[in-house]
Amino acid sequence: MADHFKPLDRDTLFLMPPSVQEWIPDDHLARFIVDVVAKLDVQPIRARYAGRGLAAYQPEMMVALLLYGYATGVFSSRKLERATYDSVAFRYITANQHPEHDTISDFRLRFLPQLAALFAQVLLIASESGLLKVGRVSVDGTKIRANASKHHALSYGHATKLERRIKAEVTRLLRRAEQADSSDKSDGIDIPAELALREERLRVIDEAKTRIREREQERIAAEVHAHEQRMAEREARERETGRKPGGRPPKPPSRSIDPTAQINLTDEESRIMPSSDGMIQAYNAQATVDCNSRLLVDSDVSQRPTDKTLLAPTITALSQLDAKLGTVTEILADAGYFSAANLALCAKAEMVPYIPHRRERHAGGLLRFQEPAALDPNASIVEATRHRLRTSSGRKIYGERKSTIEPAFGTIKQILGFRQFLLRGIRKVKAEWKIVTTAYNLKKMHKLDLAC
Repeated sequence: MADHFKPLDRDTLFLMPPSVQEWIPDDHLARFIVDVVAKLDVQPIRARYAGRGLAAYQPEMMVALLLYGYATGVFSSRKLERATYDSVAFRYITANQHPEHDTISDFRLRFLPQLAALFAQVLLIASESGLLKVGRVSVDGTKIRANASKHHALSYGHATKLERRIKAEVTRLLRRAEQADSSDKSDGIDIPAELALREERLRVIDEAKTRIREREQERIAAEVHAHEQRMAEREARERETGRKPGGRPPKPPSRSIDPTAQINLTDEESRIMPSSDGMIQAYNAQATVDCNSRLLVDSDVSQRPTDKTLLAPTITALSQLDAKLGTVTEILADAGYFSAANLALCAKAEMVPYIPHRRERHAGGLLRFQEPAALDPNASIVEATRHRLRTSSGRKIYGERKSTIEPAFGTIKQILGFRQFLLRGIRKVKAEWKIVTTAYNLKKMHKLDLAC
């Protein structure tokens, strides 16, 4: 029988192309990221180098290495180091150099603020390239796991029980020490070591309880302030209408510490949050996408599990976008962001809100073509927003929300594989989320550039 298979020879020497420019195609993502990074201002990074010791790697190369890694789902410094050996694309980015994982990790941690600032620079490049002109935007949040386990969390109530139990053990150990002093026989227990171990545990528990109490005081103060605002609004309505508002008045919040309030001993700034996977130790990652280009124009991270209070900082950030990017005219968000205060903030910022007061049912059949009655000229901003969402044009605009922001989160979590932060602490997590969203934008810009 004739041999129809291609020959396989692992012994003959092959030479790679002499120039790294020939290693990857012209339209490769790695080449695109290198070209974009060459346009970025990395002088704030260069200025941090003292110029002593061994020569450092070029900052442009290190930035491109990190951004390409995040854009292709390679996040850890050890995997990035390995990729500089195993991947032709990574070899192209590093020009066949191989930074060690310690060097990559130190670079990321040392220059976190500068790396986060590249997000805005990339948006300006997208605008100058004609890929971005901000107008209608969509806002949402997603839970990203913290670099900590919820099983390493300690509640105030449980900490108090542990404290009592350990103090009782200390008392028993001291009693045994007294008995051992009056006896010639040893019971085999190293009492000083056991006491030192329990003293250390008591110190950790005391610190945890102190931090929980501080958090609880902040929570109580916020709830009291919110209650006072609701009561003031209720009194204002009563003065305007001359009638007492219906329903029971808001119940004043409790000023006592919640025994279920927790702190995580690995990343104390993360929080237990509900997600599709149940209750997880996480952060609430926020993002705003331009509905036309699908590029993210703002991103942030919060410790709050709900979104209602997070629209205000988003509106502030959108109002401060560089004028070259355009002006936000309409803002889409789900019912989790609805409140009269948020609608008022949108109006003040001259952004038309499309935010339902509850989860809206899809209009089926001929209901899609029905228009609501004319809006009362004296309608409140809440009534105006509800009316806007009942019109056919309003339903069509709001329908863009799911097809714009949710695919962005799907790409980040499913395609890039970013489901857990590597860094710990809210400041570092905020910066890492900026790196992630910058990498997402570069990947999207690459596709837009190929389509042009």
